Amino acid sequence: MTSGLLVLAATPIGQVGDAPPRLAQVLATADVIAAEDTRRLRRLLTDLGVSPQGKVVSYFEGNEASRTPELVTSLESGSTIVLVTDAGMPSVSDPGYRLVAAAVSAQIQVTVIPGPSAVLTALAISGLPVDRFCFEGFLPRKDGERRRALDALAQEQRTMVFFEAPHRTHAALAAMALAFGADRRGAVCRELTKTHEEVRRGPLSELVEWAAERVRGEVTIVIAGAVPVTLTDPAQLAELVAAAQATGMSRKDAIADVVRRTGAPKRVVFDAAHAHPNQAGSK
Repeated sequence: MTSGLLVLAATPIGQVGDAPPRLAQVLATADVIAAEDTRRLRRLLTDLGVSPQGKVVSYFEGNEASRTPELVTSLESGSTIVLVTDAGMPSVSDPGYRLVAAAVSAQIQVTVIPGPSAVLTALAISGLPVDRFCFEGFLPRKDGERRRALDALAQEQRTMVFFEAPHRTHAALAAMALAFGADRRGAVCRELTKTHEEVRRGPLSELVEWAAERVRGEVTIVIAGAVPVTLTDPAQLAELVAAAQATGMSRKDAIADVVRRTGAPKRVVFDAAHAHPNQAGSK
């Protein structure tokens, strides 16, 4: 039995001219093309002038679990399978990881045709530091889960990249402003590489205001990492707690907010607020 080859092929995130030259060749000659959306694949094939020799099958979130064993069996029989998603690199917030893991477990060769990536494109154009970054994908849809996810990232010092649906962009940015601070810098990258490409840069307070009107198109959000703060003076910490309480926060929430913004240990902020009651108020 001859082992096959799994090819992860990046597809354009906007302009079809950005497709890597090898993409057309591998799509034309593969035994199987596994596509997140077969209709979008057909449009891409037409744009590239490709007539595939192999079989086209769907491979998306709803059938990943059931189709993966079938594809692995085909790979074990010697087939070359190309995996493509709607845009960008398979397995990056798209179907692919499950199949890659199964292929690796079966000792099947996996290779990549590199190409467009919304994550790297947004980072490069954001104007924010790119020497260290992390990709967080899509935030949870529910308010409470999203708040907890962002709170856990409040002290992350690397630049952060998120994907977001256009209709949830305003809510996501507002939640980020609460978790990271309204003055934290960010960039909202919309319709990257497309005709109506737009990048809005600025503090989160401004981005929230901008996004209050309807946001359209594919959205990638880039947020600057936290700046390490070594504030330990009790009086200053108490003043920050008082300022947070002045906005309507409870004492508990104000202390948590100062912990997020300064990086000071919670116990230090708690003790400072209670040791300087005149600064921190009495709520």
